[in-house]
Amino acid sequence: MNEKWYVGVDLGGTTIKMAFISDYGDLIKKWEIPTDISEKGKNITTDIAKSIDSVLEELGEKKSRLNGIGMGAPGFIDLSRGFIYHAVNIGWVNFPLKERLEMETGLPVVVDNDANLAAVGEMWRGAGDGAKDLLCVTLGTGVGGGIVANGKILHGTNGMAGEIGHITAIPEGGAPCNCGKTGCIETIASATGICRLAREGLEKYPDSILHKEQEKEDGITSKDVFDAADKKDELALYVLELVGYHLGFMIANLGNAINPGKIVFGGGVSKAGNKILQPVKQNFDKFALPRVKEGAEFAIASLGNDAGVYGGAWMAKKLHEETIL
Repeated sequence: MNEKWYVGVDLGGTTIKMAFISDYGDLIKKWEIPTDISEKGKNITTDIAKSIDSVLEELGEKKSRLNGIGMGAPGFIDLSRGFIYHAVNIGWVNFPLKERLEMETGLPVVVDNDANLAAVGEMWRGAGDGAKDLLCVTLGTGVGGGIVANGKILHGTNGMAGEIGHITAIPEGGAPCNCGKTGCIETIASATGICRLAREGLEKYPDSILHKEQEKEDGITSKDVFDAADKKDELALYVLELVGYHLGFMIANLGNAINPGKIVFGGGVSKAGNKILQPVKQNFDKFALPRVKEGAEFAIASLGNDAGVYGGAWMAKKLHEETIL
């Protein structure tokens, strides 16, 4: 009997990443298609269904080879119905994603937040290395994350668990965040936050080499800050120390609550490696309970842009296993 496959789908604002993945987590085929956000994204599910059929035909396989689809989407989601309340970059408002995709493909579909799928992808086949209790922190333009507890994604009452970017770091007088609050960790530890802190520190550090970067058309970037830190620039070192303090403090508090075996860092900012992780780890060790500290291993995400499709396949696999039991 032929081994069954699962379809992992990771919906982004410009591309939709897709993959066929085996029951054992082996990547059979991966590809991507453009995200058609015209007409409020109404063609997206049709595009996904057609693309799956096209790649199956290319591989000489039938639809019966597939057991289901796991899809990650941005925005606010009713997980039980696979219903998207609002996905700004896609144009969806009150969109029945699960229902539409099941109708288009004839396959069972499970839908979750894209950050959660990246977390379980890393748990299953990436840096999480099978850890049942895992915290995934994504440091990019914003700060995202996913929490895996006892091998399951932690969703909370209405799907909002894991929104770690909006944990308050500065209770009073913090910078405004896109969520409408102020002082979120996202305003400090994201690429955007790092750039803001560097700009705000220019006056206090008149000799910083970042003054020159600020004069460029696009201003200071987070990479500029990391490069300046390599050259022992005082402003850059101050910014990374501040980021490390707040991020380490926040992760230690989360760690004390969920006791993770692995803490995995992904996203563009994490590519700075020890320049960002060393101060984070120092502050985590300072604020975490001793046994929490002993049990937690820090790691850099290893699946890159494939984490979401692996996570989608894992979710589809779990749905199938629950259905046949």
